[in-house]
Order: sequence, then C-alpha cells, then structure tokens
Amino acid sequence: MSSTAVCLGEAMAQVTPADGERLEHSRELRLAVAGAESTVAQYLADLGHEAAWVSRVGNDPFGRRIVAAVASRGVDVGGVLRDLEAPTGVYFKDPDPDGTRVHYYRAGSAASRMTAADADRVDLSGVQLLHLTGITPALSDGCAELVDALMTRAAVVGTLVSFDVNYRPTLWSSREVAAEALLRLARRADLVLVGRDEAETLWGTATAEDVRAHLRLSRGTLVVKDGDVGATEFTGADAEFVDAPAVEVVEAVGAGDAFAAGYLSGMLRGAPARWRLALGHRLAERTLRSIEDYVPADFTEAN
Repeated sequence: MSSTAVCLGEAMAQVTPADGERLEHSRELRLAVAGAESTVAQYLADLGHEAAWVSRVGNDPFGRRIVAAVASRGVDVGGVLRDLEAPTGVYFKDPDPDGTRVHYYRAGSAASRMTAADADRVDLSGVQLLHLTGITPALSDGCAELVDALMTRAAVVGTLVSFDVNYRPTLWSSREVAAEALLRLARRADLVLVGRDEAETLWGTATAEDVRAHLRLSRGTLVVKDGDVGATEFTGADAEFVDAPAVEVVEAVGAGDAFAAGYLSGMLRGAPARWRLALGHRLAERTLRSIEDYVPADFTEAN
C-alpha cells in the first residue's frame, strides 16, 4: 500500500443513548463507528496524510457500515478482510454522572481471529509509520502473534512503529500478564504513548519520569499523557512538557486516540516536540467536548 501511515486493529459498531440517558432508560440509540486504530487513521487522513486501516470485520451490516464510514474519510481500507464466519464486534456506551461505562461484545469477533498470516496483507514498503496499540495483542493469541510479526517486519524495512499502550483490563487474564506483555512491546517500539494513570496501574509508576525510568527505552521517544494536566515527551535526555487546555468535558472516551493522531501528524511533518504535543491536545479537546469517539477534524487544525 502507498500510504504514509498504516494503522492495524479492531473497529466495532458503537451504540450510544441518543438522549444521554442511561442505557436502561434511554428510548433512542445512536449507531456509530469506534476503534482506537481506525480512529487514528481517520484523523490522520483528515489532517492531510495518506492513511490506511487494516483489520477484519464480519460480513454483516455492522462490518459493511464500518468499512464504508472509515473509507468515506479518505482512509485506504483495502487491507480490511471480511470474515464469513465471525461477526463484527459491538460495544455500548452507558452514560453516568460518575463517568461513562462501556460494555463490550467482542469475544469471538472477526478481528480477534487475525493471526500472523494476516501480516502478509500488510505491505510496509515505503510506509513511514505503523501504528499499533495494546488492545490488539489482548484480543487473542493470534492477534498477539500478528503484532509481533509486524513489529519484526517494520524493523527490517525501516518503518517506524508507534505503540499506544491502551490498557484494557477486561481483555487480559490478569494485570500481571498485561504488564509484562505491554512492557515487552513498548520496548520494541520507536514511539510509545501511555497515560500516566494506566502506567501507574500496570507498573506502579507515579510520575512521567518514573515511567521513563521503568521503560528504559533504548531508543526512540516516549510520550506520557497526564489527563487534564498535560503531556510530556521524552527523547533521549531531553524532555518537553505542554499543558493541557482547560476543557469542559462532556465525555473522555476517544480523547487518547485523538491525542495520538495529532501527535503523530506532527511527527510525520517533522514538527518540533512542543508543536506536536500541542496538536495532540487540540484534537483531544475536540473529542472531550463531544459524546463521539471521533469528531472530524479539518486540515487547518495542523497549521
């Protein structure tokens, strides 16, 4: 594929109460598309990059809707396979004053059936960036093998690997298993994005500096996101911190993926650390003000 960036991972149909009520009380539901990697691909396309999304979906209305929606944003979906034997995953948002709860129905989904053989569908020749998250290796052993295979191939052909830790407790057998697996994958990446809070849950690190010390990255860049405080980029001995803008939060789901896309866009443009962190915050802010995981951006956002 001729894309600048390739994003691989599961996308699901998202069901949300249209009136903002709890699921058990709402009379109207909205259907949308959600998925960390497909969301990043859509934002990158919005910001003027050639982006591709690779995955599997079911040969069902949800799968067809997802592929059409992502393609409509200018993303190359030629690497999405329709699985004739497994369904597309679905998840439900349940609004709550104490924070939105999410209910996943993705066990046995088409995407979870991906294996290392699916790496053959990913041509990294000429691809500048491969974006992966910690969600994919948690879906199945086959998906974990696929992530390993792609990281190995990227290293051979010289494609940069960005890895967003994206810890999802319900997908792992235990925190200890997740901590070990995600640490190993992070150390293989050229760029690691992680939330300060999830790093503390996984590895007991209290500060961004603690995260850097624990990961002991031999190369590349680490970005630690600290919610409404800000984000810090570590490259070698250098560190750059940019405050998060004050936002009246409607819902936080999806903000991390928006931040990742903004940051990656800046990186692909060769922008300095402060600029790419700021663009990450700008895209995250859009999502924080919405109930949607993905809020279309404009190319001018990057300028």
